[in-house]
Amino acid sequence: MDSIQNASRRAILLVAFGTSVPEARGALDRIQEQAARSFPGTEIRWGYTSRFIRAKLAREGVVLDSPELALARLKDEGFSHVAVLSLHVFPGQEFHDLHRTVMFHAQMAKGFDKAAVALPLLSSYGDLVRTAEALLQQIPPRRRPGEAVLFMGHGNQHHPADVVYAALNHVFSGLAENVHVATVQGRPNLDDVLPRLLAAGVRRAWLAPFMTVAGEHARQDMAGEGPESWRSVLARNGVECEIQMAGIAENPAIVAIWMDHLSQAMGRLV
Repeated sequence: MDSIQNASRRAILLVAFGTSVPEARGALDRIQEQAARSFPGTEIRWGYTSRFIRAKLAREGVVLDSPELALARLKDEGFSHVAVLSLHVFPGQEFHDLHRTVMFHAQMAKGFDKAAVALPLLSSYGDLVRTAEALLQQIPPRRRPGEAVLFMGHGNQHHPADVVYAALNHVFSGLAENVHVATVQGRPNLDDVLPRLLAAGVRRAWLAPFMTVAGEHARQDMAGEGPESWRSVLARNGVECEIQMAGIAENPAIVAIWMDHLSQAMGRLV
């Protein structure tokens, strides 16, 4: 029987930066559960791109592979068709590195018969609209008019795909008032957004991570007690903060976008 007809020969590799925060790992588990429901009988594995996270988890007795090692294991175990889902937010450097890695494993001698890489979350204008609508759905109903919502993205000032955050803000502007996304390491950042909040007379803001999981950035850079956290900076400017400590992998409408991208990649294995 051809391997594509045998479910045991097909595999899905879920790839994330990773997290060492126990409370955040549950969101990744739910993505795996959704993938298993969407593609029953298909082997599902994980790859964490962060060497630091993998090493920290290993010291706790939790061993996770890098994407490179996970792909090598799948080849060694005889899987011939592999779809890789990037659980990154935008197609930045990590996504392009992952794509090159997967293509290398597919093209090498005795590599995979077929391999496909699913696109990350924000990969089209339609993705931007669906994502903005999904994020608006998670805003608590007790938010009052005039209160701002600020989502924290990671960002990457050295990669051109960072512009997707500005594009997402453009989409937000057409859907709701006082809703913004800013980033830790890219543009726009908090310094770009803060003047707009103050000009609008905002005195209360809801902060939430626009990251796959609510990891260290969310807990320290966004909601931490340090003087440079978003919560502290906003407080110094007279803006009271409410915290939503949940990564976007906990939002079913966001996960549905990733699953659609995975479905497209699975279709390319035929």
